[in-house]
Amino acid sequence: MITVNLYYTGTDGRARAFAEEMVQSGVVSAIRAEDGNLRYEYFFPMEDPETVLLIDQWRDQKAIDAHHASPMMGQIAALREKYDLHMKVERFVSDDAGLPEKDLKFIKR
Repeated sequence: MITVNLYYTGTDGRARAFAEEMVQSGVVSAIRAEDGNLRYEYFFPMEDPETVLLIDQWRDQKAIDAHHASPMMGQIAALREKYDLHMKVERFVSDDAGLPEKDLKFIKR
C-alpha cells in the first residue's frame, strides 16, 4: 500500500475552494471509484487556513501509474492552475508489519 500526502497551499481561501470544486465536480468520486484507490480525503490543518491536506492511498504503484495516465489528471492540473496552488508531497510505503505491540497501549479503540 502506498500513501501520498499532498499539501495544497494558496492564498485567500483558494486551497479550500479547490478541494470543494474537486468534490462538487465529481472528480473526487471518480478517483475513489478507480481500481486500486483505497482512500482519497481532504483535511484542513487548524493552524494553516491556506493549506489543504489530501491523503491519497493506493493499492500499489501500478494503480498510481494508471491514475496518473487517466484523463482526470488533466482536470486536476487545470484546477490547480485555476486556483494557483503550490504543492508539497510526502510518500509512504506500508511495511505490512502493522503497529508494534508496544505501541498499541497508546491507542484507544
